[in-house]
This record gives sequence, structure tokens and C-alpha cells, in this order.
Amino acid sequence: MRVAMIGTGYVGLVSGTCFAEIGHSVVCLDIDQQKIEILKSGGVPIYEPGLKDLIARNVKAGHLTFSNNYEDITAAQIIFLGVGTPSRENGEANLDYLYAAAKDVAQNMKDGAIVVIKSTVPVGTHLEVARVMHETTNKKFSIVNNPEFLKEGSAIDDFMKPDRVVIGHADAASAEMMDELYAPLVRQGNPIIKMSNMSAEMTKYAANSFLATKISFINEIAKLCDIVGADIEEVRHGITSDQRIGKHFLYPGAGYGGSCFPKDVSALLKTAKKVDMEMKVIQATEDANRLQKTYLFEKMMKHYQGNIKGKVFAFWGVSFKPNTDDIREAPAIYMAEAIYKAGGKVQFYDSVAAENFEKLFLSKGLELKRAENKYEVLKGADALVLMTEWGEFRSPDYEFIKEALNDAVIFDGRNLFSRRRIQELGFQYYAIGRKI
Repeated sequence: MRVAMIGTGYVGLVSGTCFAEIGHSVVCLDIDQQKIEILKSGGVPIYEPGLKDLIARNVKAGHLTFSNNYEDITAAQIIFLGVGTPSRENGEANLDYLYAAAKDVAQNMKDGAIVVIKSTVPVGTHLEVARVMHETTNKKFSIVNNPEFLKEGSAIDDFMKPDRVVIGHADAASAEMMDELYAPLVRQGNPIIKMSNMSAEMTKYAANSFLATKISFINEIAKLCDIVGADIEEVRHGITSDQRIGKHFLYPGAGYGGSCFPKDVSALLKTAKKVDMEMKVIQATEDANRLQKTYLFEKMMKHYQGNIKGKVFAFWGVSFKPNTDDIREAPAIYMAEAIYKAGGKVQFYDSVAAENFEKLFLSKGLELKRAENKYEVLKGADALVLMTEWGEFRSPDYEFIKEALNDAVIFDGRNLFSRRRIQELGFQYYAIGRKI
């Protein structure tokens, strides 16, 4: 099939490239000329393991092209809208980019095209997209909702081996076309689930909000463990062996971040508010996560008896999770800001997200010292703060850490380190719901 993907952000670029990988002819379009030039020259504007090689292979094979000209979508049978829907200051989803893209698509698409909303959007958005397009063109088209369920760091595998494909539609013909499009990905029996457009839009928000709730739940239990003396790792093992609960998204830590969970939880709350409904569980999820992002800072202040002026903290990792350069809503941001506000200093190392983190704080008028490796960042530091559980941090040289730090103090925001080695070497160690 001939496919067009509008938007070369995280969702659009990964999805478009993967469609090309299974044999479709794909053009990825973005109005950001700089992004398109990077892609045409063999670069990739985002970090995702395996994506650069996948793009190169499909460009060479002629399956994948890049453009900033909407005239290049005129042959496409299926056109995806994969543009960003960031949060406004009030928490609502900003749909301006989506509506602008829909208008441009309407002006350039072929008659009878299927327009697929891939972006995460509030319930009812497809109706407004249809209205915008009908005001722009007399051509026939169908609107389909096809929410993405990609995890940063494993997005290619998630796309190529989906748990399910959700299709929101209003006519059988467009649903059949989507079946054909996705057929190579569901041969192992994973379902294509068809539903109304409204339900598909709600499904995405409900899924992400539930996963966010699981994270906030285990973090709340971890806080209680800190108070009563239980070990959250033992508790987690005890509850996740129950098949009704499961093990996924029940790892205590410094809170969730990224481009999806914070934005989608907030947008769902706004949607409910518009219909005069109070979502108490989801609101509690958001409130708990906001506090969790600086929970480790509270332990820090207690350790230093309320005074960290002049103290230097070495951060290991600043991205919101491993295997991505995404720092949006990363707990490391909130921790660093709290430390600076209290008079401390931060130096950091992240193999992938360092440049993004540095740029963000320079824009805030704050300069952080950036190191080139995990041990260099320890020089001159009073304590180590683990913020992201990158693989290279899992088996460190604890003796070197102890010698390099001014004091043998570790704040572990991901419960990553070996308790046995920590005890043997006499570190002062603070984690999430995990006492020594």
C-alpha cells in the first residue's frame, strides 16, 4: 500500500519506518525542514535503539522517503496524522498541530483516502478533525483512530510484535483496509480489535492512565515501607506473583515521566472535568507522582540535616527511562531544580540524553557540569544520585565509587544497587522503600 505519515516525531518516525519494513511504500512528511534534512542525510532526530539502521535499510530499498511538501501525499491510500498533541499550561491537550495537519491533508489527499489519527487525542477529536477537513475539501474520506502503544526504548519491537492493534472506525471498508495494512504484523494471532472511534480514543487514555496508576500505587506502598520498616522489593515479589496483579509497571522509583503518561493523565482529567465528573483515582495518581519526583530529595535533606549548601551531587542518568534521549517530565529535572534551589550543585552523566538535559538547564539560566563517563562524574561529588537505570549502571565498581566520592553516600532512585556490596563497604544508602 501507499502510506503517508504526517509528523516525524517519535510516533510518526517509528511507525512510518516500520510500515516500510513490512513492505509498504511510505512517505514521512514534516513541516520542520531541519528534521527532513537530517533524515535525508542519513541522520535521525530522535534516539531509539535500532531505528537508524532500519531507516537506512528502507531508504536504500526505496520503501521510505522523506518530504516537507504536502503534494507528495497525493498518491497515498492511507494517511496517518502522527503530529504532537502536547499539554497546554492548563493540562488540556493542544490540538492545534493536529487540526493544521488535517487541513493540509484535506487540500492534497486523493479522493477516497483513509485518514488515520495516530496521535493521542481526547475523546471526540475525530469529529472535529472531520469537520475541519469537510470545510476544506469536497473529496470523500474516512476517519479512523489507530492509537499507538509504543514504549520508548523498545518501540520497534512493540510495533512489529503488537499485543493488539486498536482500530476505531465508522465504516467497514476503511476497517478492511486497516486489516490489510496490519496483516503482516498479526500472523501470530495477536488481535486487531475494532471498535467505535470514540472508544478507540478512550482506550488509549484509559490504558496509559491505568499504567500510570500502577506506578503511583507501588510508589505509595514503598513510602509506607520506608516508615514501617518493610522492604518494597520483597513486597513487590510477593504481590506480583499473583497472576491477577502481574509484574509489569510495579517497580518503585522516582516517579514516571516522558511524553505520554503525564500528558495523557492530565488530558483525561480535563476531559472528565468538562463533563462535570471528578476522577478521584486518576487525580490521586497525578498527585502522588508529583510528590514522588522529589521524594529522594526529602531523604537527601534529612541526611544533611536540612542544609545542602555547597554540596555537589553526581547524577547517573537524566532521561526519564533507559534507552531514550527523552527528558520530558524526567524526575531528574525536578531533583536537580530542588537541589539548586536549596543551594546545592549538580554534575551529571548520561550516555544519550546529556545534550538535551544540558540545553534545558541552560535555557533556565543554570549551568550543570557534564561528564563524559559514569566515573568521571564522581570527582568532587559528595554523593551519588541514581536517576535512570541504564544498563551500564547495574554492576558498578563500588570500591571505586567509595574512593571517588567525598563521602560514601548513595541516593538510589531506582533501587538498582546490590544491598550486599553496599553493606560490605559501609555506604550510607537511601533508596525507595528499601532499608538496609
